[in-house]
Amino acid sequence: MSAGGPVTNAPVTSVQEAIARMEAIGASLPAGDGLGCFNRMYLEVTQQVESSLGAGFFADPAFMTQLDVTFANLYFTAVDAAGNPAAVPLAWRPLIEQRAQPGIEPIQFALAGMNAHINHDLPLAVTATCTALATSPSAGTHQADYQKVDQLLDAAEQSVRQSFESAPELAVDRHLQAVNNLVGSWSINSARDLAWNNSLLLWEIRGDPFVSGLFGDSLAASTAAASRMLLIAV
Repeated sequence: MSAGGPVTNAPVTSVQEAIARMEAIGASLPAGDGLGCFNRMYLEVTQQVESSLGAGFFADPAFMTQLDVTFANLYFTAVDAAGNPAAVPLAWRPLIEQRAQPGIEPIQFALAGMNAHINHDLPLAVTATCTALATSPSAGTHQADYQKVDQLLDAAEQSVRQSFESAPELAVDRHLQAVNNLVGSWSINSARDLAWNNSLLLWEIRGDPFVSGLFGDSLAASTAAASRMLLIAV
């Protein structure tokens, strides 16, 4: 992918297509691109989700498949808009704008992407999935299945953190120590808990365009602010 982004693609319709799209994005990104740091992490988690869908891990694999595809398409929308800054969703702008900025560590890019995708995109994906399947977030096993994904995401996040924290130079490099302190303030589990609560709120106000619009704008702005903090070149 060039610095501007790939050509726009149609939404994916399966988890397999989502994986293929992420692989294509990763293959087209230049080395060191900040978007690629997140893309690699997201690809790994999506591959694990795909394996889990056919292994009886989820009580309602049909719901989780729809959620995973809807969720992924929100990321692809942001990537496809990368060549037109004004079209990039607000929550994704910090990462898209600073993806080539020197002085920012890969873990910062990865967590900023997770922040945008979880804190902003996930509540939208849950609401859209429930609407498409004529269900609700509180119905059936949706919340229990949602929480099972935490296990997969937590493992991926810990792998990224450990690879950074185990770097020999961390102990003597004040820059890396400062980065470690910065990213240590962000928790994937807390983000997903908040995203679920926001999903419930979005679902309850979905019939009021004015209120849901205000909430959506606030969610995007607060998510963008958090990402800018994660991407500070310390």
